[in-house]
Amino acid sequence: MVETGQEKRLAREIARVLDECRLSHAVHTRKLREFSTLRSSAPSGLFFPSFVRAITPLFDFPRRTLAAERTVRFVSTFAAVPDAKDAAASDAFLEEFLRFLLVASGAAHRTARFRSCQIISEIIMRLPDDAEVSDQLWDEVIDNMKERVGDKVPAIRAVAVRALSRFANDLENGDILSLLLQTLSQEQNAEVRKTIVLSLLPSNATSEAIVGSTLDVSESVRRSAYCVLASKFPLQSLSIKHRTIILQRGLSDRSSSVTKECLKMLKDEWLTKSCGGDPVVLLRFLDVETYESVGEAVMEALLKDGIVLVQEGQSIRHYLKSSNKSEGEFTTSFQLMEAEVSLYWKTVCRHLQTQAQAKGSDAATTTGTEAAVYASEASDNNDLLEGILPVTISDYVDLVKVHLSAGPNYRFTCRQLLLLGAMLDFSDTANRKIAGAFVQELLLKPLDYEVDDDGSKIVIGDGISLGGDRDWARAVSELARKVHASTVTGLLLENIDSLWSLHGKAIEPSELLHSLLLPGAKQIHVDVRRVAMRCLCLYGLLERSPCEELVKQLRLSFINGPAPVSIMASKALIDLATWHGPQAVDRATGMDLQQSGDEKSGFISVDLSNLKEDANIGLLDLLYSGLDKDDWGANVEGDDHESVHAVLGEGFAKILLLSENYPTISTCLHPLILCKLISLYFCDGTKDLQRLKQCLSVFFEHYPALSRNHKKCVSRAFIPVMRSMWPGIYGNPGGSSTVVSKMRKRAIQVSRFMLQMIQTPLFSKEYGEERSSEISSESLSSSVQLSHDFESREEGLAIRIASEVASCPDKKTSAGKSYLSALCKIALLIQFRPSEQGAIKCMRGLLNSMIISLSTDKELIKEVNRMAARLKSLDDHPDEELSQEQANVIFGKLGLDASLKMDTSAVPPSPVLRSARTAPNRRRVRREASSSDEEISSVPEVPMTPSLASVRSHRASKTAAMSKMTAKTAFEFSDNEEDGESDVTSEGSSDESLDGLAE
Repeated sequence: MVETGQEKRLAREIARVLDECRLSHAVHTRKLREFSTLRSSAPSGLFFPSFVRAITPLFDFPRRTLAAERTVRFVSTFAAVPDAKDAAASDAFLEEFLRFLLVASGAAHRTARFRSCQIISEIIMRLPDDAEVSDQLWDEVIDNMKERVGDKVPAIRAVAVRALSRFANDLENGDILSLLLQTLSQEQNAEVRKTIVLSLLPSNATSEAIVGSTLDVSESVRRSAYCVLASKFPLQSLSIKHRTIILQRGLSDRSSSVTKECLKMLKDEWLTKSCGGDPVVLLRFLDVETYESVGEAVMEALLKDGIVLVQEGQSIRHYLKSSNKSEGEFTTSFQLMEAEVSLYWKTVCRHLQTQAQAKGSDAATTTGTEAAVYASEASDNNDLLEGILPVTISDYVDLVKVHLSAGPNYRFTCRQLLLLGAMLDFSDTANRKIAGAFVQELLLKPLDYEVDDDGSKIVIGDGISLGGDRDWARAVSELARKVHASTVTGLLLENIDSLWSLHGKAIEPSELLHSLLLPGAKQIHVDVRRVAMRCLCLYGLLERSPCEELVKQLRLSFINGPAPVSIMASKALIDLATWHGPQAVDRATGMDLQQSGDEKSGFISVDLSNLKEDANIGLLDLLYSGLDKDDWGANVEGDDHESVHAVLGEGFAKILLLSENYPTISTCLHPLILCKLISLYFCDGTKDLQRLKQCLSVFFEHYPALSRNHKKCVSRAFIPVMRSMWPGIYGNPGGSSTVVSKMRKRAIQVSRFMLQMIQTPLFSKEYGEERSSEISSESLSSSVQLSHDFESREEGLAIRIASEVASCPDKKTSAGKSYLSALCKIALLIQFRPSEQGAIKCMRGLLNSMIISLSTDKELIKEVNRMAARLKSLDDHPDEELSQEQANVIFGKLGLDASLKMDTSAVPPSPVLRSARTAPNRRRVRREASSSDEEISSVPEVPMTPSLASVRSHRASKTAAMSKMTAKTAFEFSDNEEDGESDVTSEGSSDESLDGLAE
């Protein structure tokens, strides 16, 4: 009983100490001594069972709270730190405790496994190197932790990896390192991968894995990789390839925290500790001649962070030394510049210029003290830049020439110096003359060549690309563009009246084309090709008819060129088509696709991505297909977001607006072009389409009033536009209910806008005959009158809508029903002229088909019946029906299917409307309503056919009101829409929009 009492008392003391330790770390040191005293004073074999009994709840507590973590840390420290007074007791306790934990680490309970592995890991990390632990026990611990690395619980795998990390550098335990590296490549949990990365020690075997972790999908793993590289891998221990990969990935990482960690490693470890703070020394470690982009990124990061500062007196001028040999005579000696130094000065000068421009811009947009501060900073940067660059253009040119003549080893330095030329001032005539002569010398430099075994010379590059180096060609082009701000050839072509002016001159027109313009269009540098496209256009406009080589090159550049080149080529092709005519341009390449008398009725659709160079495709078809191509790419160098779509859209808009000037372009293509332009304008495009939308807003404002054929064009384009914009019809994709509602509302607004375009009168009075002139159709009876322009007026549009409603393939789905309902409500807005007797009779014959298609919409059927009554009242001979032969003539004029049948018979009651008769209670209630309700309830349940509908006396006032309201429903098109925020894209349900059209 005495032993039992001692055991209880000891257990209470241990529990008390553990409770105090879980509250704060501050008492741990004192409690460790108290725990050691308890262990020494306890009877033999009694302390460990009491200790295990006291910490058992820890193995059942799954949450990782601060209290639990403090307890784990205290227990691990107590087991790992030897007792100076009784080392034997502490060693025995450690061994006994480790064996207990090994048993617990294999338990089925996941919390018990985790806590045991966690405590083992903490003990191993705190255990001194001279701790007395048997080899057998260590082998058991290592084997057990290896097994736990494959545990199904990620937290257990993480603490097991941490426990093994201390043995990973032991030569006898090479299998541990192999296990960790293998686990790193296969591990799915980011926290475990992070633990492995942090646990790896520096070596040739681990460097590859840690560098590879800089591409990990987890931000924390990538950040940990840079921490390990900074703390464990000196700069000199890494290969050049690894250095550049580390910096390239880190400085361009999508996570700001990873970039900051990489920059911290670069500044604190590599630059400060390994390079003594000298950025040029750092660049020497990076082999900038091979990895130029990495060197530039490093310098830009250091300059932006303010780490690299140009000291007073540092300058490129130190490489030019002048000496006075005799009175009034000076000679200049040059010192060759290392590659790292040239890159350093290039990036520093570029940074200073950018900062000066930015501060100057800030000063211009602000006022007061703030503007003065910005202006002062801009001035300081400019002064510093001027102090670095050579004093004169002659010094700069001589410095470049010295390095150019120094041989291939200094070609990199020479190219960096060439790029410095973009920061010099060539506005002075003398300076421009010196620089221009130097540029000419660079362009006329003899070709580089190699001699093969047979003694033959093999040319390297193309004359400009020194040694086949494209970067050299880019540097020369940059300098040439800076020196010659405008293209001389472009100026020449802009200021002559005809190419005949060049005959007999120093350069003939054909020589100009074949020796300068066509080779320039095939140059490597994009800017050269873009300028060549512009000059080719000017050349083509000066020709009587465009030549074959010119047109083929423009077509090829339009199809395969980068975005800036394709934009300029599309401008050139549009200009040639509008100046010479598309047929003349096609004939230049041997094509005559549109013979005389043949009317081109549509565009040929082609895939520009797979189009061959010699494809037999006309110019208009080629340009129209460009509007459907989505992957033209962005013009990153432009400030106005110009794109190929914008250029082509503006060109086709010009063709429609000035269609009378282009008689060779078939009028049958006009509705297709208008349909495409409307679709582009109302689409949810990117910012690249904003320029096009601005142009089209002006075009749509003036097109109805200036184009003689706009009514016919709009009328023919109406149904194709509705088909293309309505979701769920004719294969168009749908979407969420919100998106579908918005798309349908937009289609409704577009249709109202197009209806307004038809109703807009021409601005010029010379076309007055279109307003009232009427003629009799030879194919119709004398009582059926048709004006010569009925097909392009509201009546023709109404018949086209009726035909679409009757022949729509999708009438049962919700999308089809809403589509037909929208079309019918648009048709209800159209007012027929009494003079259009043929159109009135034809529409009356199609109303039955419309009613059948709308059999489920009772309210809309009422409106159609009212329209039938109005048409009957306008019919001079309401009892005479239009024959099918006469109807076919009208359908032919409108380009409709002649298979449409005229139907004036009674419409059978629809199933939905018949079912309404089975609700006598509802009908009785409606009869007991007010007089206005009686009017509604008096509508017969079977829809009245147009031929049998009777017009009530009160309909006259209703018709008058409808006419007044119809005049206000026209969609007022304005050019102040921005980013789609207009009536076209305003919020609201599509049903409300549809209902609004019928009001």
